[in-house]
Amino acid sequence: MKTALITGITGQDGSYLAEFLLGKGYNVFGLRRRTSTPNYENVEHIRNQIEWIDGDLTDLSSLIRAVQYSEPDEVYNLAAQSYVATSWPQPIATGEITAMGVTNMLEAVRIIKPDAKYYQASSSEMFGKVLETPQSENTPFYPRSPYGVAKVYGHWITLNYRESFNMFACSGILFNHESPRRGLEFVTRKVSDAVAKIKLGLQTELRLGNLDSKRDWGFAGDYVKAMWLMLQQDTPDDYVISTGEMHTVQELVEVAFSYVDLNWKDYVVVDEKFVRPAEVDLLLGDCSKAKEKLGWDLQVSFQELIHMMVDEDLKRLS
Repeated sequence: MKTALITGITGQDGSYLAEFLLGKGYNVFGLRRRTSTPNYENVEHIRNQIEWIDGDLTDLSSLIRAVQYSEPDEVYNLAAQSYVATSWPQPIATGEITAMGVTNMLEAVRIIKPDAKYYQASSSEMFGKVLETPQSENTPFYPRSPYGVAKVYGHWITLNYRESFNMFACSGILFNHESPRRGLEFVTRKVSDAVAKIKLGLQTELRLGNLDSKRDWGFAGDYVKAMWLMLQQDTPDDYVISTGEMHTVQELVEVAFSYVDLNWKDYVVVDEKFVRPAEVDLLLGDCSKAKEKLGWDLQVSFQELIHMMVDEDLKRLS
């Protein structure tokens, strides 16, 4: 029976990954950051199957204790300040958590359990102002937010530890991946939540920023399997995980509203307040390496994903 330590386990990705690993018979340890009001909503249904450890990515000593206690075969570092918009008003916190937190986690693993396999959650936001389309593992990075810059650091320090200390350390460059467990501040969930509320008469409009932004959106439940597959290989490597399809925010809105027989133009208002200081115009991933080497593939389409999210928000609000 293998043991896994997951940081960010109460988030969207962490909850799906924990489910997946428990289904494979893993012992799962979850690192949780102490807060006055803990939020276990995403993992409530499996909460008793997880062994919890208190710790923080900004506190190396707590991570060392977490690795000592759990003795993991696999470490999945998913924790981060992960909301791009927040990284502008909170750039230092974003750097301390999303960048330096990776070094802290790698150091804890290197010192205590150097034979553990390590997964780092990299991001398509690292490509930012894209220098080629589609983006692959070889595309240069050009981040357009403090979050993207921090993720680039986390990506390169993971590669550096792999090469410097011969650690089995991989980075998954995941393009946008969503689900009903996504936070309400993210545009996909903001849309599905608003559509449900408007349909139920609880809201009258939806205010959004740039409707022309293009993204490669997939289902988070599909993407966590790719994380696991990376750590089952004989040699560590980095992989782009994406759908290979690109949709605008407006397409997202159209799919969501039409699903409940509403015309989006009657409810959506473009608000400059939600336009980013430095916009990422488009992201489109080339996941051919992951398909070929990992045998990974998608199960849920873009339209199915949006319908799933709207259904869950309707159920939650009804």
